[in-house]
Parts: sequence; structure tokens; C-alpha cells
Amino acid sequence: MEGFLFQATIYLAAAVIAVPIAARLGLGSVLGYLAAGILIGPVFGLVGSETKDLQHFAEFGVVMMLFLIGLELEPKALWNMRHKLLGLGGLQIVLSTLALMGIAMAYDQPWGVALAIGLTLSLSSTAIVLQTLSEKGLMKTAGGRSIFSVLLAQDIAVIPMLAFLPLIAATLPIATVAPDGSINIATEEATAHSTSHGTAPVDAAITFVDGLPAWGITLLTIGAIAGIIITGVFFTRPVFRYIHLAKLREMYTALALLIVVGISATMSLVGLSPALGAFLAGVVLASSEFRHELETDLEPFKGLLLGLFFITVGAGINFELLASDFVIILGMALLVILVKGIILFVLGRMFKLRGRDQWLFALGLAQAGEFGFVLVSFSVATGVLPDGIAETLLLVIALTMLITPLLFIIHDIISKRSKENAFAQPDDDIDDDGTVIIAGIGRFGQIVNRLVQASGFETVVLDHNPETIAVMRRFGFKAFLGDPTRADVLRKAGLADARVLVVALDDRKSARALVAYARAQRPDLHIVARAHDREDVYWLYQAGANDIVREMFDSSLRAGRYVLENLGLTEYEAAEAQRIFYHHDRMSVNELAKLWRPGVPASHNAEYVARAKELEKDLETAFLNRIEEEEAKKQA
Repeated sequence: MEGFLFQATIYLAAAVIAVPIAARLGLGSVLGYLAAGILIGPVFGLVGSETKDLQHFAEFGVVMMLFLIGLELEPKALWNMRHKLLGLGGLQIVLSTLALMGIAMAYDQPWGVALAIGLTLSLSSTAIVLQTLSEKGLMKTAGGRSIFSVLLAQDIAVIPMLAFLPLIAATLPIATVAPDGSINIATEEATAHSTSHGTAPVDAAITFVDGLPAWGITLLTIGAIAGIIITGVFFTRPVFRYIHLAKLREMYTALALLIVVGISATMSLVGLSPALGAFLAGVVLASSEFRHELETDLEPFKGLLLGLFFITVGAGINFELLASDFVIILGMALLVILVKGIILFVLGRMFKLRGRDQWLFALGLAQAGEFGFVLVSFSVATGVLPDGIAETLLLVIALTMLITPLLFIIHDIISKRSKENAFAQPDDDIDDDGTVIIAGIGRFGQIVNRLVQASGFETVVLDHNPETIAVMRRFGFKAFLGDPTRADVLRKAGLADARVLVVALDDRKSARALVAYARAQRPDLHIVARAHDREDVYWLYQAGANDIVREMFDSSLRAGRYVLENLGLTEYEAAEAQRIFYHHDRMSVNELAKLWRPGVPASHNAEYVARAKELEKDLETAFLNRIEEEEAKKQA
């Protein structure tokens, strides 16, 4: 017991220390977890052989992640993704496998070993990539959606890969074929090989597929998948209602864990991927009313187990083997990234990804993945891969995963420097002018544009995103492609004669620069600017904007009015409270903007804090005065 507590303390302490440091340095949590594993394993030797066993447990983080992803995808959404799953994902797997297999064969590896190497390295890291995309807010981009499609296709492809590897083994002397035509996938020699280098052997004692003919395995697989679907559709609701009667919060968590662990066990018994089974169950439950309950209960476990998984990857790196052939192994890892990156870059181009999205797609998927550990272990157990090659492959996979956060940093640098210039469409020739220039046509700018045009005024709409411009034109709105922060674009748009400039850009710094430039060129121009928060208001105020609109302010006020109405106030009283708050807030912002100092947090500005307290008291006084006036009217 003491040993377990000591090891738990080491792992948790390493995560708590290393991850925040990595996050502060902008490296992301994944690199922090990997670095923590390297420190407590190869560097200081605080953990040992138990890392391999712990890694199998930590892989449940990947399983939970795919279950939660499935909860976000209804079957209809999955069907709509079929073109990218089969086209983009399928091509990536096939081309990467063939290219890496060819390289292995060029170094005198037998075709079966080379194919196993190609299949193993063609997969990417679902855990690292999705975690990093979520942290950087890139999941909703075109590149992020394409990455997700490919990762999903890879996770699905693990099943046929596991089924195909024993067939490769059948062509090698180490494999044996049973009289009924089934393949014995766990020979004693292979199991000994597997155990000798620390990977987990295939446990034939707890699998139902051993010794079954091909048709039997097929029927068992279909039955397992059908069982998961039927259970999710017909039995989940009654079980949740039964748990609800207990009125114990922890029972929901226990049930959520039971679903994931039970599905994983079932899929393992029939020789299928637990991760795929969890994903399928998530899709089935996506339309369930218990979806958010499951997400809330499993999210903390997923995060901790994923972190533990990354730590075990770092701790499991064999630095002795790496040191003996460092240049060769590092070169192999870089070669894998280069080959896959080139293939991904070309595929991204074929599937109409451009600029940042294309680079994100190529760099984000260039590594090998955690399922590679599973395939290497399975390949050794079936006798496809020798021990020496397996050890080297494990190192190459771990190194590519370790390099992945750096690839995302490279993407960030490319994004900042290129600004889409490499593949940007040429700016439109602006042949129109209007009394109003709208810079930025996202959700905010679209509403402004529609209202102004519907009122009979001409607008000139500018945006640097070609996809946004294409959507606007598809709906019949005239818009021009061009960077609104560039002086020549503004000049062509008629800045010299415009009456109003609406600044609705997403990027805060670009918006401030545009306001400052326009004010310097046209002191008489009326500038309406969108702000993200109060600090943004103060920046735009100093830059010279006339009217500054916080994007969430008016909608929040309206929501507050609805709350007051449902608390018993009449529509008039609620609207009056909203009006008082609105005018007082506008006045407060103007007052506080004069006291705000750039670079100084508002809470550290004594004058600002003191005036804010006074203004809050003034608001309370204004509401009390209004209540007294209403009471006086009623009495009169």
C-alpha cells in the first residue's frame, strides 16, 4: 500500500509541477505531461517497470475521450462525414502505409514486417492532437474538422488492421494455422517475446475469438456491435431512471464509468478495439437526454487518465537504446514526420484546405499515435515483428509524439507570419462606395449590415476571409475580399467620403489599429466599434472610437429583463430597470475610461477601484429613487 501511495504521489506531483510551467510557456499541457514522465522515469529513475502496466490502465483516457466525442456526434452527423472519413481518412491511411512500407522494404525488411511497420506508423495520436486542438481552440476550423475526420477514420481502421496482422503472420514461419482454418494468434514463443520486452501479450484466456473460424469471428463481431446499439437505445433510459431513484450523485458517476469500462471489456472479449466500442456507444447515446450528465461525470476522469497516459509515454522511453543509436532513431522519427507531413499537405490541397488550415492539417497529424503501441504489441504477439524492431518502433512512436507539441508551435509561428499570404486569393477590385464601411462581416457585422441596408443606405463590406465573402455572396449580399486594416483597401472602399465606419473585426489588436488609423485620417468620421469586454472598450476609447458596443452587453441586459419579468415585475417595470442600468453603465464606462491605465490591471488601480465603488453605490441609489417614485405614484 505504501509503495502505491508513493508512486501516486510521484506521478501527481510531476503533473502538478510540470504542466502549469509548460502551459505558461505556451507549450501546451501535452508537452508538460511528456516532460514530467521523462523526468520521473529516465532522468531521475523515480518510477520503473510498473510504467508499462500503468500505461494500459491510462489508455482508458483515450477510450473515454472517444466516448465523449461520440456523445457530440449524432448518427446523422456521422453519416454526413462519410465522404471525409472514406476519402480523406482512407487516402491518408493507404498512402502513408504504402510510403512507409516502401521505405522499410528499401532497408531490406521482409514485405510482411514492412507492411506491419507501415500500418503502425500510418496512425496518428488521437489523444495528443484532439487535446491540443481543444486547448488552442482549433477544433471548429476547417483544418481541425478535417483532422478529426482523419483521426476518426484511423480509429475505425484499427479493427481491420488487428484482423489483418494475423493473416500476415500466417505467411511467416512463427505463425500456426489450425485445422479448421483459424489462425492461432498467440503462440507460446510469441507470447514469450512479447513479455520479454515489456509489452502486453494478447491474453487468449479471456477472449472468445481464439480458435473460431473466420465466419464465427464475423458473427461474434456483428453481435457485439449490435448488442451495444440495442443496449444504448432500449436499456439506458430504464437504468438511469433506476439510478435516479437512489438520489445519490455518486451513482451517476459509477454508472458512467460502468458504461465505458463494460463496453471496453465487451469489445476486448471479441477481439475489437475498446476505443471504437466506446465511440460507437457515445454516438448511440448522443440523442439521449442523459448525454450532458455523462459528459459531466466522465470529463474529470478523461483529463486525468489522458495526462497519466502521456506521463507513462514519457517515462517509458528507453533512453539506453536511444542513446546507443540516437542519430538513427531520431532520423527515423523525423523521416516519419516528414513523409506523413508531405502526404497530408498534398491531401489537404486536394480537399481544398488552404493556408493555415492546410498547415494545421499537415503538421497536426504527422506523428505516430498511441494505437501504434497497441499494434506493435499485437504484432509481436502474433510473430509479425521481431523484438529488436519492436523496441525501435516503440521509441520512434514515442519520439514523434514527443515532437508533436513542437509541430503545433511551428504551426502557430507560420500562422502569425504568413497571415494567409501564401495561398490567399487576390483582393477584389472595389468598384463601389457607400456612406457606411463595415470592416468584418462575422455574426456582429452581418446584423449591422442587414439593418443598415434594409433601412435604404448603401454599405461597403470588407473582410479578409474568402469563405465568409463567398457565403455572403451566396445569400445575395455584396461584399469585397480585402484586409480592412490596409490603407490601400480602405482608400478604395471610400474612407475619404464615408460618413460612418463600423469596426467589427474579431482580432482585438487589428480592430484597435484600424480605429486609430481611421481617426488619424478622418477626425470627422463617426466610428462605431465592437468590443469584447470592458478593457477592450477602454483601448478603443483611447484609439478614438465614438460608439463602442460590447458584444454581450445588450443580450445580457435583455436576459436580465426576462429574469425580472419572471420574478413578478411588470413588463414596464422590468424595461425601466433595464433602461436605468443601461444608461448608468454607459456613464460608468465613460468615467472609468478616463482613469484606466494601459498595462495596469483594473484591480491594482486605486483610483479606478474607488470610482467603481462610488458608481456602484450611485446605481443602487438610482434604483431606490425609482422605486420611491413608483410608490408615490401608486399612493397618489
